[in-house]
Amino acid sequence: MSAMASAITFWERQRLRWIERALTCSAASPEEPAHLTTGRRGELAAYGFLRRNGYTIVARGWRSHICPGDLDLIAWEGEHLCVIEVKARTTRDVATAEAAVDHQKRRTLRMLARRYLRLAGIPQSAARFDVVSVYFDSGHAPEFTLYRNAFGFFSQQ
Repeated sequence: MSAMASAITFWERQRLRWIERALTCSAASPEEPAHLTTGRRGELAAYGFLRRNGYTIVARGWRSHICPGDLDLIAWEGEHLCVIEVKARTTRDVATAEAAVDHQKRRTLRMLARRYLRLAGIPQSAARFDVVSVYFDSGHAPEFTLYRNAFGFFSQQ
């Protein structure tokens, strides 16, 4: 079984490299700001990181026509449906990546998650919010930090 798991990991890595190259080439247009390219690259890297850590991704970039914004990743980890916000940075000079998930961002994520859960018929008690910060230091592999259950559905958290 471990030989099969390593083969899957190899092919998954190859596929992610191909997707990243395609995203990098398509993002080379002068119209797209660098921070959007970094964000897309971070979401792709977080996707692979979460898959390697046992998450089953069910949606990427989910949007509602009623609510503004999007949910970066939605995944199952065991019995929990995780709404995952990805924050990517190329430097740590200003603030941590996870600090960008402020009160307003959490409010938007809660609203979108409630909409998704209603449409999917999943009880709110089965869901949680995770945050993944991704740092891209030049010449190094991406560095990930996963915050499970980073905040809840109520504004006190």
